[in-house]
This record gives sequence, C-alpha cells and structure tokens, in this order.
Amino acid sequence: MRTNFLAGFSALMLTAVAAAGQQAGAPVDPRPANDPDQKSAFAGQTKAPERRSNVAFEVVQIAEGLENPWSIAFLPGGNMLVTERPGRLRVVGADGKLSEPVTGLPDIVAGGQGGLLDVVLDPDFATNNTIYWCFSQPKEGANNTAVARGRFVDGAAPRVEDVKTIYEQAPSLNSRLHFGCRLVFRRDGTLFIAQGDRSITEGRMQSQNMDSLIGKVVRINRDGSIPKDNPFVGKDGVRPEIWSIGHRNIQAAALHPATGELWEVEHGTRGGDELNIVERGKDYGWPTIAYGIEYRGGQITGGIQQKEGMEQPIYYWDPVIGPSGMAFYTGDLFPAWKGNLFVGGHATNDLVRLELKDDRVVGEERLLTDRKERLRDVRQGPDGAIHILTDATNGRLLKMVPKAGSQ
Repeated sequence: MRTNFLAGFSALMLTAVAAAGQQAGAPVDPRPANDPDQKSAFAGQTKAPERRSNVAFEVVQIAEGLENPWSIAFLPGGNMLVTERPGRLRVVGADGKLSEPVTGLPDIVAGGQGGLLDVVLDPDFATNNTIYWCFSQPKEGANNTAVARGRFVDGAAPRVEDVKTIYEQAPSLNSRLHFGCRLVFRRDGTLFIAQGDRSITEGRMQSQNMDSLIGKVVRINRDGSIPKDNPFVGKDGVRPEIWSIGHRNIQAAALHPATGELWEVEHGTRGGDELNIVERGKDYGWPTIAYGIEYRGGQITGGIQQKEGMEQPIYYWDPVIGPSGMAFYTGDLFPAWKGNLFVGGHATNDLVRLELKDDRVVGEERLLTDRKERLRDVRQGPDGAIHILTDATNGRLLKMVPKAGSQ
C-alpha cells in the first residue's frame, strides 16, 4: 500500500472540488460487481461517489475519416500525428485535413487488437524531429509488441527516415490480442513501454516470469539501450529491461504532473480494470491476484485479490469501463478540472473523470455518455482543450472546449 501524501497537489484537488460545490454521493455506476463477495483492500478503492462538476463544454470535430485511430501526438505549429490501427500514420492539419499515409514505417501485422498503436515525440523533437511508435511486429508464425523510432519529415509527402526498431518484446507468440501499448517519456529522458500479456494462457502466465518481457512495463534509453539503474540490471535470469511486472493489458499511461510518477490503467476481465502507480521493481499481481471474474465466469487463477509482496491498484472498476487513453488535466481552459484524471471508457462509451486526493480517487463523473461513441485516446492539447479519438471505421478526432458564453 502506498502511504505517501502529495500535499500541494492534494490542496489543488480540494480547491477544485470546493469550487465545483460537490458533495459525496452514490457511485456513478449502479451495476453490481461481477463478484459481489469480493472485498476491496481499502475504503474507496472502487465505486467512488459520483461528483458532477457541472462544467459547461462543447465538443468540436477536428477531423473525420480516420480508420480505427489509436493515438494522437501534437506537432509544433498546430498539426497532429494520428495513428490508425490498420497500419497507417497520418498528419492531421489544424483545419482537419488528412495527409496521405506517412511512408517509411516498418512492416506491421494488423488484425485483432494489433496494428499501429501509440505515437510520441522525442523530448528534443524541436531539434531532432524524432518520433517513436509502438506496433505489432510480424514474426514467422507469431508476432509481438515492438517500438521503432525515426526522423519525421513533414510536407506534401510526409515520411520517416533513418528508421530503427529499438525494442522487441520477447518471446513472440501467435496471438492477436493484448499488445498494449503506451509509450511515456520519463523526466530523465528514458522511455517507458507499457505492454500486455498477449491474452492467451501461454502469455498470461509469463506476466510473472522474470525472463520474459510479456506483461511488463519496461524502461529503455532512447537508442534502445538499457539504463544501468533499471531495478533488475545484473540479476541472473532476469531481463534487464524490466521496470515492473504482473500487468494484464495496459491501455493508458501518463506521468503525474506533480510527482513525475508513471500512472497506468489496464484492462481487467469481467471486472478488475485497474488504475496503478507504477514503481520500480514492483509486482502488480496479474494473474495471481485480480478483481472480477473470468470472461467465461469463475475465479481468476486462485480467486484471491490480495497477496503479500504484490501491489494493490489505487482504484479499480467492477463492472469495467474498458479503458483506453488517459490524461492528467493541467490546462487553463477548464479551471474546475485542473488536476483531474481523464480516462477513456472504450466499453462504456464515455469519458471518465476522476477527482484525486493525494494518491486516491475521491470522486468520479462520466461525460459524453449521450454520444455513444467508443473512445480510444484522450490527450490534453497545447491549447488546453481535451482531444479525443473515437474508435470506428470512420473514426473522428474531437476536442472539448468551454461552451460559448460560459466563462
């Protein structure tokens, strides 16, 4: 259990809550848990009270015609990079115009949950024009999560040059599921790669294996080399890339704006979507401990939710939201939301807003419920607007802005 308290950030949260005039109430989701006999590890770990912020906003469409878009990255000057899961990278202009697919990407196997996934800019993009992307990599009779980097060249025919694959998950498996994958740069310039367990039994059980990269968060340098201060460097039988273990299928990750810690959200089965603070060398339990039940019904592994030496999620959903992207809100467009965490509800077709106190969730709100669209990524843009990708064959790039006349 985490016991540290982030006093400054907590005060900001309490100020925002007070400004919104919220009171504790019933949980936002009235549905019963899939296993009503399971007990959470601490009060407030699930079903936080609904807190409606009553913030007036409107949703503006930036672009449409994207095929199952997956991730957004903001380029200097107002353009954006958007990945499409079938294997295309597009430049989206501020006017919504879509470029031709960016050329120069390595081979990608698209199908199931695999394809072209996350994309991020190098911390020094302004001087090196380097981007990084996560994708499902084809192998003979198998596939795996991989990360490549390249120099982005914009223009009428955008492309990437000097492409190098800097990370390959091992072992490769024959699965179309649970690739992850989110990329997050640490403040020291190293790169976190948040992955999945590949879903099939062979992969699931490797989440606890230290000689496997499946079901792990790994940390590498920007050139693909391994940081010397990773927690397991030099240990026999342990992959030195590993930062943390015991993850199921990470779909969202971001640095906490005050602490710089990595927060992630991962899919559960029927119940057990988790919000975790990922610390070096820690074990997050999958599949030994988990909330919820198997998709087909019945207990997960041994049917236990707590075990010494394994971390608890700071929050979980049962029933699930089917998490997608996430973003801490730090902008000025929505003062009442400052410090809140936004998570896409891919299964519930909504945007989940979480109010935080220290490292605990104290309130939850569901937004965009009337739109009934599957959300894939959530990012704060440079202008402070909340940008959202909808997951559809005619996917859209949207942004939330203050409603006209509301400020």
